[in-house]
Amino acid sequence: MEATQTVAALWGAVIISGLYHGLNPAMGWPLAVSAALMERKHSAMPKALSALAVGHFLSMSLILLPFSLMASLVTWESQIRIAAGVLVVLFGIYLLINRRHPRILARIPPSKLALWSFLAALAHGAGLMLVPLYLGLCAPEDTTMNHKAATTLMAGNAGAAIWVAGVHTLAMTAAGGVLAVLMYVWLGLRFLSKTFFNLDTVWALSLILVGAFGVYSAAAS
Repeated sequence: MEATQTVAALWGAVIISGLYHGLNPAMGWPLAVSAALMERKHSAMPKALSALAVGHFLSMSLILLPFSLMASLVTWESQIRIAAGVLVVLFGIYLLINRRHPRILARIPPSKLALWSFLAALAHGAGLMLVPLYLGLCAPEDTTMNHKAATTLMAGNAGAAIWVAGVHTLAMTAAGGVLAVLMYVWLGLRFLSKTFFNLDTVWALSLILVGAFGVYSAAAS
């Protein structure tokens, strides 16, 4: 029962982090509004949101898939989870200290939204935020497995990485899409440019919080 609740809580965190990413302007929903307003076509918005989703999904997968290999090393499963959590905490602290945005993002043309989304997610540590949650979902119940079982676990973990990235991206796209539609239909780009809100500090603190949760859950398991 307790294990089921833990898994449910971790999946809930995956979805909530996706919603949070979607609400964060740094993940790109204002670009979807801009695309629709500039092209004066309603269809430009879902097209832009789809490109942002593809880039975000690929970025999440790029970060999570290597950890699917590490998670198969069941002997050091707890240590890997703790190390991943510490890494996320350190990156959050780094973002608190360094407030400058990567200049490369400003050089990417609007026509390459998927590439922009991919690099933005990497630069902001969006994939790293998922690592402690993903490793918690992949934690094996039996740490005495043989080589064959570990190979099976690795394959299953790779599939889980895709699922985590996919569910997270769907939640992100839904949240960002709702904000984009509201902004496009009622408020417009001029309002957006005047009221743009900065979540850099909140983002960095959320990384620290998720990393600390990952360390705690690994140490308590």
